[in-house]
Amino acid sequence: MRVAEVSPHRLPPALLLEADPSASSISTYLLDSFCFAAIEGDNILGACVLQNLIDGVLEINNLAIFPELQCQGLGSLLLQHVIDTAKKRSIRKIELGTGTFGHQLAFYQRFGFRVETLIKDYYIDNYEEPVWEKGIQHKDMLRLSLTL
Repeated sequence: MRVAEVSPHRLPPALLLEADPSASSISTYLLDSFCFAAIEGDNILGACVLQNLIDGVLEINNLAIFPELQCQGLGSLLLQHVIDTAKKRSIRKIELGTGTFGHQLAFYQRFGFRVETLIKDYYIDNYEEPVWEKGIQHKDMLRLSLTL
């Protein structure tokens, strides 16, 4: 298993839809992004899509692992690689948006991400279809950040 920077065009759309269920949302950020992938052989098992926001600040737009491979440490490996690479590139802060509940929130908090703001009705206003997790509809987005 290795983590490497890859072209956004190499990322399987089905993988990106695991973290962001809107193809139109993905299309708004994917081509202006740079990406890292967890790769085994020729297979991409997970990916992290990032954008430069302002000088010294990155945004994680999508971090996804195929469902059958989740909870095996691939997401942690990928996120740690992103954090380490950001530090080497003199990035001072990483930001992201996620739901107000669920395993993703706890995952990012384990790496030291902290809540900065809440955007009410984000998933209602910006997604064509309701976003559900474990029978609960996501409505609001939490903006998290990690100061490096």
